[in-house]
Amino acid sequence: MTDSLFAPLRECALEIGEAIRGHRGRGFSGDRPTQYHLDVVADEVALRILLGAGFRVVSEESGVSGGGEFTVVVDPIDGSTNCDRGVPFYATSLAVLRGEELVAGLVRNHATGDIFEAEKGAGSTRDGQSIRASGLRDLSKALVGFSGQPDRNIGWYQSRSLGAASLEICLVADGSLDAYAVAQQSTLNPWDYLGGLLIAREAGAVDADYRHEELVTTADVVRRPVFAATAELLGTLLESGSL
Repeated sequence: MTDSLFAPLRECALEIGEAIRGHRGRGFSGDRPTQYHLDVVADEVALRILLGAGFRVVSEESGVSGGGEFTVVVDPIDGSTNCDRGVPFYATSLAVLRGEELVAGLVRNHATGDIFEAEKGAGSTRDGQSIRASGLRDLSKALVGFSGQPDRNIGWYQSRSLGAASLEICLVADGSLDAYAVAQQSTLNPWDYLGGLLIAREAGAVDADYRHEELVTTADVVRRPVFAATAELLGTLLESGSL
């Protein structure tokens, strides 16, 4: 992966951050359930930049567009409700695939400006500095993030439900969280987690799906992923079953 391919991803994320400023608080678009005005604005920016750079694009908001050697799976705004309501935890998530291979990921936290990046085989960074997962093995000491609310505590130290999957996966990558999982039958789509997936893997974290399904896909499907700092911690969470 060359910087010429990362450059349009960075441009896309930065321009989306500027474009949504005037649309926070406007509420739902009315075009489809749960879509906000800011989602539409962000998607317009993403399509303009990514298609213009020659990518095939799979977007949460507009489906499949264009063609090319590389596919970018994009969630223009992950954490749209947070963004619209003024909760400072929302992002743009971009994952690049060459065929079926996940080769790059970029997630920008628009509330802080932090940019997480990873290239397959080259490690992960936060604002250009290398990051690593926490290495924690013991669930009783773990800070665990969730999509949804777990119905029971199987022994973790504390839990969080922050509302933007891609960023929460990146927090596993940099050691802020020790694990992140779905709960209470919550599911995620590929655009929710793919950008963070490679960032977590390249930072030494491990992942699986509760139903043993393949996580790397560009299809419009749902998955039940779990991410952890170590194989031991992942195993403990998987053994517990759905939370």
